Amino acid sequence: MEKRRLGRLEHQSSVLIYGAASLAEVSQDVADQSIQEALDAGINHFDTAASYGDAELRLGPWMPRIRDQIFLATKTGEREREAAWTQINASLERLQTDRLDLIQLHAVGDREELDKATGNGGALEAAIRARDEGMVSHIGITGHGHEAPATHREALRRFPFDTVLTPLNYALGQDATYLAAWEDLAAETQRVDAGLMIIKTIARRTWTEDDHRYTTWYEPLDEQTQITAALSWVLSHPQVTGIATAGEVRLLNMLIKAEQDRAAWTESQVSEVLEKVDAYTSPFVAMPI
Repeated sequence: MEKRRLGRLEHQSSVLIYGAASLAEVSQDVADQSIQEALDAGINHFDTAASYGDAELRLGPWMPRIRDQIFLATKTGEREREAAWTQINASLERLQTDRLDLIQLHAVGDREELDKATGNGGALEAAIRARDEGMVSHIGITGHGHEAPATHREALRRFPFDTVLTPLNYALGQDATYLAAWEDLAAETQRVDAGLMIIKTIARRTWTEDDHRYTTWYEPLDEQTQITAALSWVLSHPQVTGIATAGEVRLLNMLIKAEQDRAAWTESQVSEVLEKVDAYTSPFVAMPI
């Protein structure tokens, strides 16, 4: 699997980042099979969050065996310093490790959330403390929504975040305003040498029916050609260091295959496939609360 430099962290991360949201509600047996599938494919970067149900607990038993082989990231969605500090410590316990490669301020998708997280007494202070005390090596920021790229651009002005995890897919890229904000963010990550990671690569739209086929909060693309095209399009942007896999264990094998096959795809083939996707829109039009 291709690896790309994660900005100034210098880690050579697999372009597929294991999105452990997929482990939120599965058994340990299912989690073990999925984690092994990722490792066998060459994925060396695992991303989870305190808010992802049992995901940290499912990853924890693996840490004695693989901790030195992977880049391990988690997130805190708390906004106040003390609550975030407590959550970071709980994450370390749940993950059965004494160190994280990356702690991320989670779901910071607009200025209001950014002000809370980075303001006086905010979660950023807890992340800095954790870094200073050797519990984490680096600090990043993540977020959803149409305002995420601009918000993350502002975040980099306020603090030298080591990484950014922000949304991009073909549908979002057809929105000129969104794409301009994303490109501005991408240029800034290049300037400061921060790692730029992507979420929602294979999101198709917000669910339109009650009977959801997958555990993702959005409806994903689930045909192999579409997934390969979508992944190829995002990874064609050289600023991108990697994409987080979807929060559904049943989609991982298609993403792995897409990464293996994408080199054979031309730009015109990618566009031809994605232009034909029915009802392909932003997943943020009606996000669940």
